[in-house]
Amino acid sequence: MPEPRVVYRPAPGQLVGIDEAMIGHVVRGFYARTRADALLGPIFSAVITDWEPHLEKMCDFWSSMLLMTKRYEGRPVPAHVKIPDLDKDHFARWLALFEMTARDIAPPQAAELFIDRASRVAQSLQLAIDFQNGVLPPLKAPIRSG
Repeated sequence: MPEPRVVYRPAPGQLVGIDEAMIGHVVRGFYARTRADALLGPIFSAVITDWEPHLEKMCDFWSSMLLMTKRYEGRPVPAHVKIPDLDKDHFARWLALFEMTARDIAPPQAAELFIDRASRVAQSLQLAIDFQNGVLPPLKAPIRSG
């Protein structure tokens, strides 16, 4: 009987050269911009008093997201739902700052992967917050065959 074949499938981040150091630079660069931002800075400073543990947790989050390390064990939805007045303008600004940071720090293909995942995270969090506030997304018409 032949030996079973083992197939190695690298994480998406590994395909474009993302490593832990790059993740750390993007996370720290992004939060430096966020803390200085007129719209987002006050929101973050109201909830985060000790930044180093938060930055480490966010590095774990992005490592799990991009390198599939499974290091992140948090629950982002409840953490964001409890922030009053968080809305689409905040998420749009968050994404704009994240995109600027990713493009400034990472090579183009890696930046695109960071930005894609950040967009998905923002959309997911916004949908969860809207749902918690009783706002439902518009229903799409069912697909019908010919």
